[in-house]
Amino acid sequence: MDILGFLLHGFAVATEPQNLLLALIGCAVGTLIGALPGLGPVNGVALLIPLAFNFGLSPTAALILLVSVYYGTMYGGRISSIVLNIPGDEPAMMTTLDGYPMALAGRGGEALGLSAVASFVGATVATIGLTLFAPLLVGFAIRFGPAEYFALFVLAFATIGGVTSGSFTKSFVAACLGLLLGTVGLDPASGVSRYTFGLYELYDGIDFIAALVGLFAISECLLFLEDRRQATGASRELGSAIPGMRSAGRCAPTIARGSLIGFIAGVLPGAGASLGSFLSYTLEKRWLGRKGDFGNGDPRGVAAPEAGNNAAAGGALIPMLSLGIPGSGTTAILLALLLSMNITPGPLLFEQQPDMVWGLVAALFIGNIMLLVLNVPLVGLFARVLRAPTWLLMPVVILVAFVGVYSLNNSAFDLYVMLAFGVLGYALRKLEIPSVPVVLGLLLGGEMEFNLRRAMSISGGDWSILVSSAISVGIYAFAVALMVAGLLYAWWLNRDSGR
Repeated sequence: MDILGFLLHGFAVATEPQNLLLALIGCAVGTLIGALPGLGPVNGVALLIPLAFNFGLSPTAALILLVSVYYGTMYGGRISSIVLNIPGDEPAMMTTLDGYPMALAGRGGEALGLSAVASFVGATVATIGLTLFAPLLVGFAIRFGPAEYFALFVLAFATIGGVTSGSFTKSFVAACLGLLLGTVGLDPASGVSRYTFGLYELYDGIDFIAALVGLFAISECLLFLEDRRQATGASRELGSAIPGMRSAGRCAPTIARGSLIGFIAGVLPGAGASLGSFLSYTLEKRWLGRKGDFGNGDPRGVAAPEAGNNAAAGGALIPMLSLGIPGSGTTAILLALLLSMNITPGPLLFEQQPDMVWGLVAALFIGNIMLLVLNVPLVGLFARVLRAPTWLLMPVVILVAFVGVYSLNNSAFDLYVMLAFGVLGYALRKLEIPSVPVVLGLLLGGEMEFNLRRAMSISGGDWSILVSSAISVGIYAFAVALMVAGLLYAWWLNRDSGR
């Protein structure tokens, strides 16, 4: 049976009444969970695993439910990013850069509708890639070792200046601060505590979600308290909920590029949707150059990261199903679910469990359509939050932030971390230092250090292993080219402004 035959068989499995109902429930619940700051896909899927066991679902039904929740949370993460400037999860962080300025300009409905379309396209591209190109892409991903992953993270930080519209120096300082904060906790090699100050709660490092909510939500509220007279949330207009043909046509190439970049990032085990979203945004900004208005409400700044993170979410399923290697934190939870049901993902999974694998692939196509149908009509409902007076909206934001962060580990210490990062975010914004590179350094620094340590262990301390493969050299060359292009671009802008 060829791929088309397997896929048709999968649609027969996915369209069973129970599986269709589970996919619909998963998409709706996932969107709601993704919209709540502090939860995200990992927590959303983890929360529903006990239900899958309690209701006695089959492996196919359980996987369809949880993957629908996974896709739904990736859709939902954009809602609070655009409406409240609070990322629902790490991948949605990049959406705040242009989504929130669009909302402030009365185009919140357009941003939400455009992000829904970009999410749909990105997820669909990833599902098609999962169906057609899994063997080829997995074969390429197998060639990535610790040295190649380290080079990939170097590439990410080499483009850090493209994340914001501020100066390269301030972005670099912010990234270094994030990397410094990322070293808090136990040393991955020796187990010695670093910068924990005797606090056992810091042994596992700084919680990403607590830091993220603090830098964005709490700092926003502190700025509001500083100058209440400038808070005019009630006067914002919603704007169009569905992006027009002109806007969609303008963003079509951006969505296509973001989907491709995000899918490739998702296929690489450990890269995840955060890197896919980040690279999609920064590379798109580099690609457009002065033609874009990124950071000030450019629709393409919403389309690129949303297409990238949803494509990465789908791409992360490839190494999990084909190799048994989780491509992200959420797929690690899905892997644990399969193992607990005595199903071992790997090269033989497609032969031993065809109903489950192809039923899941077909359910992803159906779930994407469900999410688009659910999200676009509700855009107006989500965007109406913008009409709430700021004096009423800000306490709700604080309440959601505290409840969301506390629910992660039921720990009051996470609240202190959130508040500390809120003060830090406020100080950074007053100094006009971007907060996004801080979060990126905190988020990616641990994996970067881990892969560097692994490469050094393999080579016995020989640094040449970092440039021993053609893949690493190619990535470093690309990183240098991007840095040089960025510096030349900044010099060009300064020269033009000095005339």
